[in-house]
Amino acid sequence: MPLTKSKKKKIILIVGPTAIGKTDLSVNIAKLLKTDIISFDSRQFYKELKIGTAPPTKKQLNIVKHHFIHHISIQQEYNVGKYEKEALDLINSLHKNKESIVVVGGSGLYANAITHGLDNIPETN
Repeated sequence: MPLTKSKKKKIILIVGPTAIGKTDLSVNIAKLLKTDIISFDSRQFYKELKIGTAPPTKKQLNIVKHHFIHHISIQQEYNVGKYEKEALDLINSLHKNKESIVVVGGSGLYANAITHGLDNIPETN
């Protein structure tokens, strides 16, 4: 499902490497705009990966609503295709009530899935 295009609806994309302050910036912007944060950090998705991934603190998680932070087990199959569908559905849903959404992370592949979509790959036999 592609993003619904609207001049009033915005996605604020914050991209960069681990531990440069993306989380603080995203929380401050989301708080100011009274909106949610969607993560596209491919390691912060997993409940078991809490060390070395610089996830938001409990305090930051309580300040604004975060999505895709520690939301699946590393035992579950998850990939960029599933993320693209879930994230785009969520963005379209959130845009029904919010003008802007903050999207933050460090994985270029996952950022591209949201902003440009993935290439269609033909089925194999």
